[in-house]
Amino acid sequence: MARKSPEKLLADHRTEVQHRIESLQRHLTSIVESATWTTNDDEHDPEGVTIAYERAQTQGLLTDAKAELEALDEAARRVEDGTYGQCQRCGKRITKERLEALPAAKLCIRCTSARR
Repeated sequence: MARKSPEKLLADHRTEVQHRIESLQRHLTSIVESATWTTNDDEHDPEGVTIAYERAQTQGLLTDAKAELEALDEAARRVEDGTYGQCQRCGKRITKERLEALPAAKLCIRCTSARR
């Protein structure tokens, strides 16, 4: 199986993340809309806490997806300037397998492990 070019890998992953963002935004809108039909008394409404939790969880996932999209855009800039796939800490090459799994990776596995 032929490996994808960095540009194709990033573009494909970016499309997936954009679809996830759109889906999460639709879900968040539906949660907010459904909350308008419930009571605002979280203490006595057993659904109130669930709706608040679901809204917070969805908002967190949306925030993470937007950050991932930003990281992919940064990776695309690294492709343009010729530094894509180069560890930003040690300067060594990031393995192709790591970049396939995490296309926006900035650090090699060794440097990532050293940060923990």
